[in-house]
Amino acid sequence: MAGSNGKQKSVRNMVLSLGVTVLAAGVIYLFVPREGGTPDLPRVDYRVELLTARRAASYPVAAPQGLPDTWKPTSVRFRGDKADAWHLGFHTPDGQYVQIEQSTQKPSEFIEEASQGGQETKGTQKIGDRTWTRYTGGRYDALVHQENGATTVVAGTGSFEQLKQMAAALKTA
Repeated sequence: MAGSNGKQKSVRNMVLSLGVTVLAAGVIYLFVPREGGTPDLPRVDYRVELLTARRAASYPVAAPQGLPDTWKPTSVRFRGDKADAWHLGFHTPDGQYVQIEQSTQKPSEFIEEASQGGQETKGTQKIGDRTWTRYTGGRYDALVHQENGATTVVAGTGSFEQLKQMAAALKTA
């Protein structure tokens, strides 16, 4: 009989140990901070790059004016050595991404890159004094405008309404 009592104590001790371990894991889970949602990307100041691009590019470089502060600029670059390529990226208030891309690169190649595989639709949209063509089906939806030997693409994961808002805010001076 003594052997049976030892087995009961052994099982009881294992169950108690398991309970303490689960309780400790629960406490750790509750109090250890975790990454939640999207990372807080730093806001970039793109004024210097914009001035540089406007001086160097062979076309009127566009940037938004009048967007709410909740649209956060997160990336900027100008590549004069690569068809005067201008890029300005924003995070929207709802966490989507919208970018402006401009270049003198061959339009079909440039649009493919900027929309990441978007296809031209028959839809056009008049925004301000410009007519934009819609592209869908790629990683990004896009609005595309061609003028003065340059192509402007407003693309991203944002809705067409957000793309339209960005396109309407674009100014060249």
